[in-house]
Amino acid sequence: MRSLYNFLTHMSYPFLWGSSIFSMKMKQFIEGRKDVMDRLSENIETNDKTIWFHCASLGEYEQGLPIMESVRELFPGYKLVLTFFSPSGYEVRKDTELAEVVCYLPLDTKKNARKFLKLVHPSLAIFVKYEFWPNYLFELEERQIPSLLISGLFRPNQVFFKPRGFFMRKALATIDHFFVQNTESMDLLNSIKIDNVSLSGDTRFDRVCRQIEQDNTLSYIETFKGENLCVVCGSTWPEDEALLLNFINESDSNVKFVIAPHIIDASKIELFRNKLKKVSVCYSAMEKQDLENASVFILDTIGLLTRVYSYADMAYVGGGMGTSGLHNILEPATFGVPIIIGKNYKKFPEAIRLESLAGLFSVSTSEELSSIMNKLIRDKDLRNKTGMICGHFVNSNTGATEIIMKHISSLHGDSLI
Repeated sequence: MRSLYNFLTHMSYPFLWGSSIFSMKMKQFIEGRKDVMDRLSENIETNDKTIWFHCASLGEYEQGLPIMESVRELFPGYKLVLTFFSPSGYEVRKDTELAEVVCYLPLDTKKNARKFLKLVHPSLAIFVKYEFWPNYLFELEERQIPSLLISGLFRPNQVFFKPRGFFMRKALATIDHFFVQNTESMDLLNSIKIDNVSLSGDTRFDRVCRQIEQDNTLSYIETFKGENLCVVCGSTWPEDEALLLNFINESDSNVKFVIAPHIIDASKIELFRNKLKKVSVCYSAMEKQDLENASVFILDTIGLLTRVYSYADMAYVGGGMGTSGLHNILEPATFGVPIIIGKNYKKFPEAIRLESLAGLFSVSTSEELSSIMNKLIRDKDLRNKTGMICGHFVNSNTGATEIIMKHISSLHGDSLI
């Protein structure tokens, strides 16, 4: 089975190269991996001590960030190597100062895994949430390098829990310890005889809880909002924007909207603006605009959304109307903000739990969106009550970082050697 996996991995190369002709994201995926080994060789000496973190994309980076920061503090003499699979993670965080080396993870071939681990020679490998690459896992086991999964999340329909999943179960079993988000994940792992599992919760709660203690002031958002209600629509995709459009156009003048597209594409943003009946401004050109008299502020930049949520009276979190995946609802929740999402959220336990507590509303149509938005706009008590539920939900679920770091620090006291 491993031979078949390796054969199929090698066979994927031509398809990846071909798709890069038509897709900028795939071009970044291919081009970004060309010099990874050279960069590792240039930045890591044979006598360096390293710890390797792997994140699929940006969401997993945010999830792993509390552990990275804590590891940096606990092991100051170690270099951190941070890898991404997706361009949407690497391109945003490639300049982070948290790690000495940030790069793409080379494709999962035996040759790449051996060369990568020879160059990095980590004392510990930490994977965030998911992404299990068999050749890397088998090579880590062979080299007796301990590996952890943090904020793991498993579902019954994954291949590990199917009769045909023997090969992937074998790879999964090489991980030394699993820290999972919920009891379902623990039970699923136990069902395939993996017992080295701890229920830690989700490190994202720790991450977002810290944000409320930061200085989130943004003077231009204060000017834009004024004394009006503000709806922040974060990480939106075209499907979300299509849902929001009519409500924005028909909304009262005392309601303002911040739209933060997940992908910053000038042509698509302009297309959306052309459909608006309200006055809109973009972050990139706000110095030339009258912020006070605009109704829609488009955040065509990255890195500011979390702070903007602090100004929200309500939040719409994108990704749930399509198949791209629901984005982080905990960022607005930590500020005590009522949350609205699209219809596709069953793979996200935090959304399911928060909906059951009445802190979150899921909508399928523009009519449903308008109905719940108008209720929240008109009823201040409902906004406050729903927001309090959200804030309490975050505060009551922190602590995953402490659980994980206790395990890491116990591996070898204050040193991984």
